[in-house]
Amino acid sequence: MGGNQTSVTEFLLVGFLLSPRMQLLLFGLFSMFYAFTLLGNGVILGLISLDPRLHTPMYFFLSNLATVDIAYACNTVPQILINLLRPAQPISFAGCMTQTFLFLIFAITECFLLVMMSYDRYVAICRPLRYSTIMSWRVCITLAVTSWTLAVLLSLVHMVLLLLLPFCGPQKVNHYLCEILAVLKLACADTYLNEVVIAIVGVLVLVGPVSAIVVSYGHILCAVLKIQSAEGRWKAFSTCSSHLCVVGLFYGPPIIMYVGPQHGDPQEKKKYLLLFHSLFNPMLNPLIYSLRNREVNAALRRRLEKQRPS
Repeated sequence: MGGNQTSVTEFLLVGFLLSPRMQLLLFGLFSMFYAFTLLGNGVILGLISLDPRLHTPMYFFLSNLATVDIAYACNTVPQILINLLRPAQPISFAGCMTQTFLFLIFAITECFLLVMMSYDRYVAICRPLRYSTIMSWRVCITLAVTSWTLAVLLSLVHMVLLLLLPFCGPQKVNHYLCEILAVLKLACADTYLNEVVIAIVGVLVLVGPVSAIVVSYGHILCAVLKIQSAEGRWKAFSTCSSHLCVVGLFYGPPIIMYVGPQHGDPQEKKKYLLLFHSLFNPMLNPLIYSLRNREVNAALRRRLEKQRPS
């Protein structure tokens, strides 16, 4: 590190090449999405913390997911909004590295949390009599802490390798935030090791968790099909449908970006994929869980009724 003489002190985020009118329109639209993200996830966190009926392992993991979504949005969306108002806005070298590091932490943490949530649903449906024993609070806290810890450690590996590279120009990042692959393109040295590590970690945190989720839901499907009553089958499916929706929306773009084959220059495609991932996923998660979850809706109604004047 001592011999790495980085001459670049700031980067220019190119963002999208749009007309001023379109940039202003998107600024208003994305600001609204950002507000909905903070409000929706904040409501989820508030309901879970205030309603004792939601103090269960399932909602413990959901509260962690809401926390990650808020942090993820706060790390990415403000930079997107700034870039829409001021295209090619400079960001300091330290600020860029910090944004990349936090982006990786929150994204990887969510990957692991979704696996933990699928395991919780597997135990609830396939091992209902042992659920309280298997999914004790000690186990839940251990799983959550492990998710965050692994995310920090894997992100540190990326950052150490990134900071070892010299950056001597050009300064323009062909993105609207400091996404790691876009930043790597500006390094003045061979980035083969970085790219290999990104691919390996991508398989570990994307392909691995998706495979585990598929296996969990394979067992869940077999267990549900054995339920005799149609009402029982529907209740079991309804408890898993929200999680499956979130899994499908979350894992698709990163797998295409970091694991899928790269043909030509996919940078523009990656911008739109990451835009969807940064803006819509954190906003849609609370909507999916609140609209498709009776317990969350019931908790919200109880809180609203308490607030009504007598």
